Amino acid sequence: MTAFQTIGILIKPSAPNMRQRVEQVQDWLRIHQKIVLLDTEDMPPSSSCPERQRIAKQADLLIVLGGDGTMLSGARLVEQRGIPILGVNMGGLGFLTEVNFDDLPKALEKIFSGEFRLDGRLMLSVHIRRNNHIIGTYSALNDVVVSKGHMARMISTTVSVNDAFMTDMQSDGLIVSTPTGSTAYSLSTNGPILDPSLEALLINPICPHTLSHRPFLSPSNVTIAIQLTSQEGAMATVDGQEGEEIFRGDIVEIRASEHRTQLIRFPGRSYFEVLRTKLRWGDGLV
Repeated sequence: MTAFQTIGILIKPSAPNMRQRVEQVQDWLRIHQKIVLLDTEDMPPSSSCPERQRIAKQADLLIVLGGDGTMLSGARLVEQRGIPILGVNMGGLGFLTEVNFDDLPKALEKIFSGEFRLDGRLMLSVHIRRNNHIIGTYSALNDVVVSKGHMARMISTTVSVNDAFMTDMQSDGLIVSTPTGSTAYSLSTNGPILDPSLEALLINPICPHTLSHRPFLSPSNVTIAIQLTSQEGAMATVDGQEGEEIFRGDIVEIRASEHRTQLIRFPGRSYFEVLRTKLRWGDGLV
């Protein structure tokens, strides 16, 4: 039997029938004598709101009712403590979620009986530097994207790995992705799909001016530095949800975090099943 007693629930407010479904989950957990910490539905998705702070500090288990976007938010929220996360798909694509809502009671019974495994996922630690001062610190489960701003112009960047010059690049931007994030933005820019158990970082250009610039896979024990060298400003975006505007000379430093996201998985389901289901492999689509 597991010792999960305080259960945090993170939600996607815009999902259909969310209030009714949250009440169902709360009732089920309370019948099973669990303490429930609920992310209030009418609060903005910010880690600074009181309920989310309580979840981050007190929950033994995090249930995420939503899709991959809500999962990414949840991963960053509990990163420091690394508590298990169960993703419940509420109707989207859901690469990170494990069960559908209708299957949640059975899934919780298995969890409280210890019939699950933890899938540790590499995360990124991100520092944005300006004039040798850190102006932003972030973490990411999927990726960090340095991309052009509002103007439809390419940006120029200098990329280094462990202080070794890699390349100068003109492009629409650059993605540094974890294996988990290889099925996110990077996939749409023709990046490879990585097994999520790999300890690796993927550097993937976005529409590079030189076609010889290709995706590059590096070990996870390196520091990747991206310096903006063009006059035009750009954006450094983390997991597609937060970030900062950057300017010429600013440096985005990316390395593997010491923390891991702990996703709950059940026996008998492989990552290839996820890919077949989500990407519809074998359906005869062109």
